[in-house]
Amino acid sequence: MEPFIRNEQFNFIRTQAQALVSGHTSVNDRVVLNAMKSLAIEKVIGLFIDISEEQRKVLQPIVEIEDKEQADEFLEKVKPFVIPFKTISEHAIKKLFPKVKKLKTPSLENIDLKEITYLGWDDKGSQKKYLITICENKLIGLQGTFKPLNKKGNCVICNKFEEIGMFMTETKGLTQGTFIKRGNYICKDSQKCNHNISSLEKLTDFISLLTFKV
Repeated sequence: MEPFIRNEQFNFIRTQAQALVSGHTSVNDRVVLNAMKSLAIEKVIGLFIDISEEQRKVLQPIVEIEDKEQADEFLEKVKPFVIPFKTISEHAIKKLFPKVKKLKTPSLENIDLKEITYLGWDDKGSQKKYLITICENKLIGLQGTFKPLNKKGNCVICNKFEEIGMFMTETKGLTQGTFIKRGNYICKDSQKCNHNISSLEKLTDFISLLTFKV
């Protein structure tokens, strides 16, 4: 069977598995636990518009989770069905940022493509952050300055409370010599952000904000 789960969907499934572990730790009422299991599988199946019976069988065992060991075992069996991020070469990355001279690309061999929804890395020398994501089935590159806030806040991409900073892009305005700046607070650690993402909605909104044409 072909992979059918996106990274952010896998993250959501993981949170449901963790919720069941937590529930069995703190709740003794069997009726309540059964309701939690029903809700978990309903939410997980609800992630997919068209799901086959074969795919459903991969996810159904979530209702059997009662402890961390079972959760880890379940997730280990589900992960092979995660769709990896598009394979991308160093050359392809540079093509996404044609105006950046001496672009410092990330170490691709250390990245698990099944664990990212977007590719993000920092160039601390220029205080810039680079993001590569998929929009309408195409890779797009975003670059901007990044200023750490040095405290935790809400990331607009993963919607979690993490160490954040201001990511700001600058594009030419309609009037000659003018520029338009757009940005928002995102995770300082792109790897952690990818681990936290459980929905594409916020990421899509962020991309729309930065790429909107006046």
